[in-house]
Amino acid sequence: MSVYDKLTELNITLPPVAIPAAAYVPFVQTGNLVFLSGHLAKKDGKPWVGQLGKNMTTEQGKSAARAIAIDLMGTLHAAVGDLNRVKRIVKLMSLVNSTSEFTEQHLVTNGASELIGEVFAGAGAHARSAFGVAQIPMGACVEIEMIAELG
Repeated sequence: MSVYDKLTELNITLPPVAIPAAAYVPFVQTGNLVFLSGHLAKKDGKPWVGQLGKNMTTEQGKSAARAIAIDLMGTLHAAVGDLNRVKRIVKLMSLVNSTSEFTEQHLVTNGASELIGEVFAGAGAHARSAFGVAQIPMGACVEIEMIAELG
């Protein structure tokens, strides 16, 4: 099954590339690797503001991370033209806006990891880091960046 068939089955429409909020580009390709800049969680087109452990639950954070995965795939599509060219999702790095007591950053990030794995099948199995941070730009609850390898 192609990546696009899987996206259709999941009723996912890829968004266009978001306009950077600062002095950076949305992606850079070097050789067969594509590095995607960090994408903020959005809800209704605006930053999804919140802090895990204060005013957001793990499940809400997981939903935010899943939404970011969709945005990341939209950017990756714009970068490479065809997601079926992706040989491997190499790594995700997730920053979770959380209190010092919150310890489920890894479960929040599963929202992105699980969707990437479902869409890309074996090529979606990736290395990952998940960090708790004191703040993310614009108060967003989660930010995730991705590295992909092209075939």
